[in-house]
Amino acid sequence: MGLDLRENVRMALEGLRANKMRALLTMLGIIIGIGSVIGILTVGEGLSANITGEMAALGAQNISVYFQERPDEEDAGNLLSSMTSVWMEEEDGFSDEMLEALQAQYPEQVGPIAVDEGLGSGQVTKGRDYANVYVYGVNENYLPVYNIEIIAGRNLRAQDNEGARNVAVVSDKLVNNIFGGDVQGALGQEVLTNINGETYAYTVVGVYEYTQNAMMSAISTASERDISTELYIPLNTVKRLTGSMIGRYQYLTISSLSTDSQAVASLIQDFLNRYYVNNPDYQVGVMAMETMTDMVSSMMDTLSIAISVIAGISLLVGGIGVMNIMLVSVTERTREIGTRKALGATNGNIRLQFVVESVIICLVGGLIGILMGACLGYFGSYLLGTPSGPTLGSILLAFGFSMAIGVFFGYYPANKAANLDPIEALRYE
Repeated sequence: MGLDLRENVRMALEGLRANKMRALLTMLGIIIGIGSVIGILTVGEGLSANITGEMAALGAQNISVYFQERPDEEDAGNLLSSMTSVWMEEEDGFSDEMLEALQAQYPEQVGPIAVDEGLGSGQVTKGRDYANVYVYGVNENYLPVYNIEIIAGRNLRAQDNEGARNVAVVSDKLVNNIFGGDVQGALGQEVLTNINGETYAYTVVGVYEYTQNAMMSAISTASERDISTELYIPLNTVKRLTGSMIGRYQYLTISSLSTDSQAVASLIQDFLNRYYVNNPDYQVGVMAMETMTDMVSSMMDTLSIAISVIAGISLLVGGIGVMNIMLVSVTERTREIGTRKALGATNGNIRLQFVVESVIICLVGGLIGILMGACLGYFGSYLLGTPSGPTLGSILLAFGFSMAIGVFFGYYPANKAANLDPIEALRYE
Protein backbone atom coordinates (compact mmCIF):
# COMPACT_ATOMS: atom_id res chain seq x y z
CA MET A 1 0.00 0.00 0.00
CA GLY A 2 2.85 2.36 0.96
CA LEU A 3 4.68 1.66 -2.29
CA ASP A 4 1.46 2.11 -4.29
CA LEU A 5 0.82 5.47 -2.60
CA ARG A 6 4.36 6.74 -3.27
CA GLU A 7 4.06 5.68 -6.90
CA ASN A 8 0.75 7.51 -7.25
CA VAL A 9 2.26 10.67 -5.73
CA ARG A 10 5.21 10.44 -8.15
CA MET A 11 2.86 9.98 -11.11
CA ALA A 12 0.69 12.91 -9.98
CA LEU A 13 3.71 15.23 -9.72
CA GLU A 14 4.94 14.12 -13.15
CA GLY A 15 1.48 14.87 -14.53
CA LEU A 16 1.61 18.38 -13.10
CA ARG A 17 5.03 19.01 -14.63
CA ALA A 18 3.85 17.72 -18.00
CA ASN A 19 0.78 19.98 -18.06
CA LYS A 20 1.95 23.08 -16.17
CA MET A 21 -0.51 25.58 -17.63
CA ARG A 22 -3.55 23.35 -17.21
CA ALA A 23 -2.45 22.50 -13.66
CA LEU A 24 -2.00 26.19 -12.80
CA LEU A 25 -5.42 27.12 -14.18
CA THR A 26 -6.94 24.21 -12.26
CA MET A 27 -5.29 25.39 -9.04
CA LEU A 28 -6.24 29.04 -9.54
CA GLY A 29 -9.47 28.87 -7.54
CA ILE A 30 -7.70 27.04 -4.71
CA ILE A 31 -4.82 29.56 -4.74
CA ILE A 32 -7.16 32.56 -4.63
CA GLY A 33 -9.39 31.02 -1.96
CA ILE A 34 -6.59 29.93 0.37
CA GLY A 35 -4.65 33.15 -0.25
CA SER A 36 -7.70 35.28 0.56
CA VAL A 37 -8.47 33.41 3.77
CA ILE A 38 -4.84 33.49 4.99
CA GLY A 39 -4.47 37.17 4.04
CA ILE A 40 -7.70 38.19 5.78
CA LEU A 41 -6.90 36.23 8.94
CA THR A 42 -3.41 37.75 9.04
CA VAL A 43 -4.65 41.30 8.56
CA GLY A 44 -7.38 40.63 11.13
CA GLU A 45 -4.76 39.48 13.64
CA GLY A 46 -2.67 42.59 12.95
CA LEU A 47 -5.67 44.91 13.19
CA SER A 48 -6.86 43.31 16.42
CA ALA A 49 -3.37 43.55 17.92
CA ASN A 50 -3.14 47.19 16.83
CA ILE A 51 -6.47 48.17 18.36
CA THR A 52 -5.93 46.31 21.62
CA GLY A 53 -2.39 47.69 21.81
CA GLU A 54 -3.62 51.25 21.33
CA MET A 55 -6.31 50.75 23.96
CA ALA A 56 -3.84 49.19 26.39
CA ALA A 57 -1.49 52.15 25.82
CA LEU A 58 -4.26 54.42 27.11
CA GLY A 59 -4.29 52.43 30.34
CA ALA A 60 -5.12 48.74 30.42
CA GLN A 61 -6.43 49.05 34.00
CA ASN A 62 -8.46 52.21 33.44
CA ILE A 63 -12.17 52.36 34.24
CA SER A 64 -14.52 54.88 32.63
CA VAL A 65 -17.30 56.21 34.88
CA TYR A 66 -20.23 58.14 33.44
CA PHE A 67 -23.96 58.75 33.76
CA GLN A 68 -26.56 56.78 31.82
CA GLU A 69 -30.33 56.64 31.63
CA ARG A 70 -32.00 54.06 33.81
CA PRO A 71 -33.08 51.25 31.47
CA ASP A 72 -36.75 50.45 31.13
CA GLU A 73 -38.07 46.90 30.70
CA GLU A 74 -37.47 46.94 26.94
CA ASP A 75 -33.82 48.02 27.35
CA ALA A 76 -33.02 45.57 30.15
CA GLY A 77 -30.03 43.51 29.09
CA ASN A 78 -29.32 45.77 26.10
CA LEU A 79 -25.54 46.20 26.15
CA LEU A 80 -25.55 49.20 23.79
CA SER A 81 -28.11 50.97 25.95
CA SER A 82 -26.09 50.26 29.09
CA MET A 83 -22.99 51.83 27.49
CA THR A 84 -24.69 55.05 26.34
CA SER A 85 -23.66 58.06 28.43
CA VAL A 86 -25.83 61.12 29.03
CA TRP A 87 -25.26 64.64 30.34
CA MET A 88 -26.83 65.53 33.68
CA GLU A 89 -27.27 68.88 35.35
CA GLU A 90 -23.93 70.14 36.65
CA GLU A 91 -25.01 70.22 40.26
CA ASP A 92 -25.89 66.50 40.01
CA GLY A 93 -22.44 65.50 38.75
CA PHE A 94 -19.75 63.69 40.69
CA SER A 95 -18.28 65.80 43.49
CA ASP A 96 -14.83 65.91 45.05
CA GLU A 97 -16.37 64.65 48.30
CA MET A 98 -17.77 61.56 46.51
CA LEU A 99 -14.39 60.75 44.99
CA GLU A 100 -12.56 61.23 48.28
CA ALA A 101 -15.08 58.89 49.97
CA LEU A 102 -14.62 56.33 47.17
CA GLN A 103 -10.84 56.30 47.56
CA ALA A 104 -11.15 56.12 51.34
CA GLN A 105 -13.54 53.15 51.06
CA TYR A 106 -11.34 51.19 48.60
CA PRO A 107 -7.74 52.39 49.08
CA GLU A 108 -6.26 49.16 47.72
CA GLN A 109 -8.49 48.98 44.63
CA VAL A 110 -9.12 52.59 43.50
CA GLY A 111 -6.10 54.49 42.21
CA PRO A 112 -5.70 58.01 40.79
CA ILE A 113 -8.80 59.62 39.29
CA ALA A 114 -8.51 61.64 36.08
CA VAL A 115 -11.03 64.30 35.07
CA ASP A 116 -11.09 66.59 32.05
CA GLU A 117 -13.19 69.15 30.20
CA GLY A 118 -12.68 70.40 26.66
CA LEU A 119 -12.32 74.09 25.85
CA GLY A 120 -12.28 73.68 22.08
CA SER A 121 -9.99 73.46 19.07
CA GLY A 122 -7.79 76.32 18.03
CA GLN A 123 -4.37 77.37 16.88
CA VAL A 124 -1.18 78.42 18.62
CA THR A 125 0.66 81.12 16.68
CA LYS A 126 4.07 82.77 16.82
CA GLY A 127 4.73 85.11 13.93
CA ARG A 128 4.13 83.04 10.80
CA ASP A 129 4.49 79.76 12.65
CA TYR A 130 1.43 77.91 13.87
CA ALA A 131 0.31 74.63 15.45
CA ASN A 132 -3.21 73.20 15.55
CA VAL A 133 -4.39 72.17 19.02
CA TYR A 134 -7.30 70.79 21.02
CA VAL A 135 -7.36 72.49 24.42
CA TYR A 136 -8.34 70.32 27.39
CA GLY A 137 -8.59 71.22 31.04
CA VAL A 138 -7.28 68.31 33.14
CA ASN A 139 -6.33 67.57 36.73
CA GLU A 140 -2.88 66.47 37.86
CA ASN A 141 -3.78 62.77 37.50
CA TYR A 142 -4.85 62.90 33.87
CA LEU A 143 -1.50 62.48 32.11
CA PRO A 144 -0.22 59.64 34.36
CA VAL A 145 -3.54 57.77 34.15
CA TYR A 146 -3.45 57.91 30.33
CA ASN A 147 0.26 57.02 30.18
CA ILE A 148 1.21 60.32 28.55
CA GLU A 149 4.98 60.69 28.89
CA ILE A 150 6.52 64.01 29.91
CA ILE A 151 9.85 64.45 28.09
CA ALA A 152 10.72 67.91 29.38
CA GLY A 153 9.57 70.05 32.29
CA ARG A 154 6.80 68.83 34.58
CA ASN A 155 3.22 67.70 34.75
CA LEU A 156 0.40 69.98 35.88
CA ARG A 157 0.18 70.16 39.68
CA ALA A 158 -2.67 70.35 42.17
CA GLN A 159 -1.61 73.94 42.93
CA ASP A 160 -1.99 74.86 39.24
CA ASN A 161 -5.53 73.54 39.34
CA GLU A 162 -6.46 75.13 42.66
CA GLY A 163 -5.19 78.51 41.50
CA ALA A 164 -6.64 78.13 37.96
CA ARG A 165 -3.23 79.15 36.61
CA ASN A 166 -2.53 79.90 32.97
CA VAL A 167 0.05 77.16 32.47
CA ALA A 168 0.13 74.42 29.86
CA VAL A 169 1.70 71.12 28.92
CA VAL A 170 2.22 70.97 25.15
CA SER A 171 3.22 68.28 22.64
CA ASP A 172 6.62 67.85 21.03
CA LYS A 173 4.85 68.39 17.68
CA LEU A 174 3.82 71.88 18.82
CA VAL A 175 7.40 72.53 19.96
CA ASN A 176 8.67 71.48 16.52
CA ASN A 177 6.31 73.93 14.82
CA ILE A 178 6.64 76.90 17.21
CA PHE A 179 10.05 76.57 18.88
CA GLY A 180 12.08 74.78 16.24
CA GLY A 181 12.09 71.51 18.17
CA ASP A 182 13.91 72.91 21.24
CA VAL A 183 11.93 71.25 24.04
CA GLN A 184 14.08 72.72 26.82
CA GLY A 185 13.93 76.16 25.24
CA ALA A 186 10.13 75.97 25.07
CA LEU A 187 9.83 75.70 28.87
CA GLY A 188 8.81 78.98 30.42
CA GLN A 189 7.80 80.43 27.06
CA GLU A 190 4.36 81.92 26.49
CA VAL A 191 2.11 80.49 23.78
CA LEU A 192 -0.80 82.47 22.33
CA THR A 193 -3.79 80.25 21.64
CA ASN A 194 -6.71 81.42 19.51
CA ILE A 195 -9.95 79.57 20.26
CA ASN A 196 -13.25 80.64 18.72
CA GLY A 197 -11.98 84.17 18.14
CA GLU A 198 -10.60 84.58 21.66
CA THR A 199 -6.86 84.65 22.39
CA TYR A 200 -5.48 83.08 25.56
CA ALA A 201 -1.88 83.14 26.78
CA TYR A 202 -0.37 80.13 28.59
CA THR A 203 3.10 79.52 29.97
CA VAL A 204 4.65 76.20 28.91
CA VAL A 205 5.64 74.15 31.98
CA GLY A 206 5.97 70.74 30.32
CA VAL A 207 6.33 68.95 27.00
CA TYR A 208 4.89 65.49 26.33
CA GLU A 209 5.65 62.96 23.60
CA TYR A 210 2.83 62.85 21.06
CA THR A 211 1.91 59.41 19.73
CA GLN A 212 -0.62 59.04 16.96
CA ASN A 213 -2.88 56.04 16.58
CA ALA A 214 -1.45 53.85 13.78
CA MET A 215 -4.82 53.49 12.07
CA MET A 216 -5.51 57.22 12.24
CA SER A 217 -2.02 57.84 10.90
CA ALA A 218 -2.72 55.54 7.95
CA ILE A 219 -5.95 57.34 6.98
CA SER A 220 -5.01 60.90 7.99
CA THR A 221 -4.58 63.38 5.16
CA ALA A 222 -3.06 66.09 7.37
CA SER A 223 0.60 66.92 6.88
CA GLU A 224 3.06 66.54 9.75
CA ARG A 225 2.85 70.29 10.34
CA ASP A 226 -0.96 70.41 10.36
CA ILE A 227 -1.58 67.55 12.80
CA SER A 228 -3.74 68.68 15.72
CA THR A 229 -2.36 67.75 19.15
CA GLU A 230 -3.70 68.19 22.67
CA LEU A 231 -2.73 71.21 24.76
CA TYR A 232 -3.39 70.54 28.45
CA ILE A 233 -4.19 73.30 30.93
CA PRO A 234 -5.55 73.11 34.52
CA LEU A 235 -9.15 71.93 34.73
CA ASN A 236 -10.29 74.87 36.86
CA THR A 237 -8.78 77.25 34.29
CA VAL A 238 -11.20 75.83 31.71
CA LYS A 239 -14.10 75.85 34.17
CA ARG A 240 -13.41 79.50 34.94
CA LEU A 241 -13.53 80.33 31.21
CA THR A 242 -16.64 78.27 30.45
CA GLY A 243 -18.50 79.12 33.65
CA SER A 244 -18.79 75.46 34.62
CA MET A 245 -19.27 74.47 38.25
CA ILE A 246 -15.93 73.84 39.94
CA GLY A 247 -15.73 70.57 41.85
CA ARG A 248 -18.38 68.77 39.76
CA TYR A 249 -17.67 66.26 37.01
CA GLN A 250 -19.70 64.44 34.39
CA TYR A 251 -17.09 61.87 33.41
CA LEU A 252 -14.25 60.16 35.26
CA THR A 253 -11.38 57.83 34.40
CA ILE A 254 -10.25 55.80 37.37
CA SER A 255 -7.06 53.75 37.46
CA SER A 256 -7.52 50.34 39.05
CA LEU A 257 -4.85 49.20 41.49
CA SER A 258 -6.07 45.62 41.12
CA THR A 259 -5.38 43.39 38.13
CA ASP A 260 -9.08 42.49 38.10
CA SER A 261 -10.31 45.85 36.82
CA GLN A 262 -13.76 44.47 36.02
CA ALA A 263 -14.32 43.60 39.68
CA VAL A 264 -13.10 47.06 40.71
CA ALA A 265 -15.48 48.62 38.16
CA SER A 266 -18.38 46.81 39.82
CA LEU A 267 -17.33 48.11 43.27
CA ILE A 268 -17.12 51.68 41.93
CA GLN A 269 -20.52 51.45 40.27
CA ASP A 270 -22.21 50.12 43.40
CA PHE A 271 -20.56 52.73 45.62
CA LEU A 272 -21.35 55.78 43.45
CA ASN A 273 -24.90 54.64 42.69
CA ARG A 274 -25.71 55.06 46.38
CA TYR A 275 -25.65 58.81 45.76
CA TYR A 276 -28.18 58.50 42.94
CA VAL A 277 -30.50 55.84 44.32
CA ASN A 278 -33.37 58.33 44.45
CA ASN A 279 -32.75 59.67 40.94
CA PRO A 280 -35.62 58.30 38.77
CA ASP A 281 -33.93 59.01 35.43
CA TYR A 282 -30.20 58.45 35.70
CA GLN A 283 -27.69 56.06 37.22
CA VAL A 284 -23.92 55.57 37.23
CA GLY A 285 -22.42 53.46 34.45
CA VAL A 286 -18.90 51.99 34.28
CA MET A 287 -16.77 50.38 31.61
CA ALA A 288 -13.41 48.76 32.28
CA MET A 289 -10.86 49.15 29.50
CA GLU A 290 -10.22 45.41 29.85
CA THR A 291 -13.87 44.71 29.02
CA MET A 292 -13.77 47.02 26.02
CA THR A 293 -10.55 45.41 24.80
CA ASP A 294 -12.12 41.95 25.07
CA MET A 295 -15.20 43.16 23.18
CA VAL A 296 -13.11 44.66 20.38
CA SER A 297 -11.01 41.49 20.09
CA SER A 298 -14.15 39.35 19.94
CA MET A 299 -15.71 41.61 17.31
CA MET A 300 -12.55 41.57 15.20
CA ASP A 301 -12.33 37.77 15.42
CA THR A 302 -15.96 37.42 14.37
CA LEU A 303 -15.50 39.89 11.51
CA SER A 304 -12.36 38.09 10.28
CA ILE A 305 -14.13 34.73 10.33
CA ALA A 306 -17.18 36.13 8.52
CA ILE A 307 -15.06 37.69 5.77
CA SER A 308 -12.98 34.53 5.54
CA VAL A 309 -16.12 32.45 5.01
CA ILE A 310 -17.13 34.77 2.18
CA ALA A 311 -13.64 34.55 0.68
CA GLY A 312 -13.80 30.79 1.12
CA ILE A 313 -16.59 30.60 -1.45
CA SER A 314 -13.85 30.74 -4.06
CA LEU A 315 -12.60 27.45 -2.59
CA LEU A 316 -15.90 25.89 -3.63
CA VAL A 317 -15.42 27.26 -7.12
CA GLY A 318 -11.85 25.97 -7.11
CA GLY A 319 -13.02 22.54 -5.98
CA ILE A 320 -15.50 22.38 -8.84
CA GLY A 321 -12.67 23.28 -11.18
CA VAL A 322 -10.60 20.41 -9.80
CA MET A 323 -13.51 18.00 -10.25
CA ASN A 324 -14.01 19.20 -13.81
CA ILE A 325 -10.37 18.72 -14.81
CA MET A 326 -10.25 15.30 -13.13
CA LEU A 327 -13.31 14.21 -15.13
CA VAL A 328 -11.55 15.38 -18.29
CA SER A 329 -8.45 13.47 -17.17
CA VAL A 330 -10.49 10.29 -16.67
CA THR A 331 -11.89 10.61 -20.18
CA GLU A 332 -8.44 11.25 -21.70
CA ARG A 333 -6.90 8.28 -19.92
CA THR A 334 -9.66 5.74 -20.44
CA ARG A 335 -7.42 3.39 -22.41
CA GLU A 336 -4.68 3.72 -19.76
CA ILE A 337 -7.22 2.75 -17.11
CA GLY A 338 -8.31 -0.25 -19.16
CA THR A 339 -4.67 -1.34 -19.61
CA ARG A 340 -3.95 -1.07 -15.88
CA LYS A 341 -7.03 -3.10 -15.06
CA ALA A 342 -6.07 -5.73 -17.62
CA LEU A 343 -2.66 -5.98 -15.90
CA GLY A 344 -4.31 -6.63 -12.54
CA ALA A 345 -5.00 -3.20 -11.00
CA THR A 346 -8.00 -3.29 -8.68
CA ASN A 347 -10.78 -0.72 -8.48
CA GLY A 348 -9.17 0.48 -5.23
CA ASN A 349 -5.84 1.04 -7.00
CA ILE A 350 -7.49 3.13 -9.72
CA ARG A 351 -9.59 5.06 -7.23
CA LEU A 352 -6.53 5.83 -5.08
CA GLN A 353 -4.56 6.98 -8.14
CA PHE A 354 -7.08 9.67 -9.08
CA VAL A 355 -7.84 10.76 -5.51
CA VAL A 356 -4.10 11.23 -4.90
CA GLU A 357 -3.80 13.30 -8.08
CA SER A 358 -6.69 15.50 -6.94
CA VAL A 359 -5.22 15.93 -3.46
CA ILE A 360 -1.77 16.77 -4.86
CA ILE A 361 -3.27 19.44 -7.11
CA CYS A 362 -5.12 20.98 -4.15
CA LEU A 363 -2.13 20.77 -1.78
CA VAL A 364 0.23 22.43 -4.27
CA GLY A 365 -2.39 25.11 -4.92
CA GLY A 366 -2.90 25.49 -1.17
CA LEU A 367 0.84 25.92 -0.60
CA ILE A 368 1.03 28.64 -3.26
CA GLY A 369 -2.10 30.25 -1.74
CA ILE A 370 -0.55 30.23 1.73
CA LEU A 371 2.59 31.96 0.44
CA MET A 372 0.53 34.52 -1.45
CA GLY A 373 -1.79 35.11 1.52
CA ALA A 374 1.15 35.45 3.91
CA CYS A 375 2.74 38.12 1.70
CA LEU A 376 -0.53 40.04 1.27
CA GLY A 377 -1.36 39.69 4.97
CA TYR A 378 2.06 40.92 6.04
CA PHE A 379 1.84 43.91 3.70
CA GLY A 380 -1.69 44.76 4.89
CA SER A 381 -0.80 44.47 8.58
CA TYR A 382 2.41 46.45 7.95
CA LEU A 383 0.30 49.36 6.68
CA LEU A 384 -1.63 49.21 9.97
CA GLY A 385 1.62 49.50 11.91
CA THR A 386 1.62 45.95 13.30
CA PRO A 387 3.33 43.69 10.74
CA SER A 388 2.47 40.05 11.35
CA GLY A 389 2.51 36.71 9.59
CA PRO A 390 -0.02 33.88 9.44
CA THR A 391 -0.45 31.81 12.57
CA LEU A 392 0.33 28.10 12.68
CA GLY A 393 -3.38 27.45 13.21
CA SER A 394 -4.39 29.27 10.04
CA ILE A 395 -1.70 27.44 8.02
CA LEU A 396 -2.85 24.04 9.33
CA LEU A 397 -6.45 25.03 8.62
CA ALA A 398 -5.53 25.94 5.05
CA PHE A 399 -3.72 22.65 4.50
CA GLY A 400 -6.64 20.75 5.99
CA PHE A 401 -9.07 22.55 3.70
CA SER A 402 -6.87 21.85 0.68
CA MET A 403 -6.73 18.14 1.46
CA ALA A 404 -10.46 17.96 2.19
CA ILE A 405 -11.29 19.67 -1.09
CA GLY A 406 -8.99 17.31 -2.96
CA VAL A 407 -10.63 14.24 -1.44
CA PHE A 408 -14.19 15.57 -1.70
CA PHE A 409 -14.06 16.82 -5.26
CA GLY A 410 -11.67 14.15 -6.47
CA TYR A 411 -13.62 11.16 -5.22
CA TYR A 412 -16.41 11.27 -7.83
CA PRO A 413 -14.04 11.30 -10.86
CA ALA A 414 -11.87 8.66 -9.12
CA ASN A 415 -14.89 6.46 -8.48
CA LYS A 416 -16.02 6.89 -12.07
CA ALA A 417 -12.57 5.79 -13.27
CA ALA A 418 -12.54 2.80 -10.89
CA ASN A 419 -15.91 1.57 -12.15
CA LEU A 420 -14.99 1.63 -15.83
CA ASP A 421 -15.38 -1.71 -17.60
CA PRO A 422 -11.83 -2.76 -18.64
CA ILE A 423 -12.97 -4.22 -22.01
CA GLU A 424 -14.92 -1.06 -22.92
CA ALA A 425 -12.01 1.07 -21.70
CA LEU A 426 -9.55 -0.79 -23.98
CA ARG A 427 -11.88 -0.26 -26.98
CA TYR A 428 -12.13 3.51 -26.22
CA GLU A 429 -10.67 5.74 -28.94
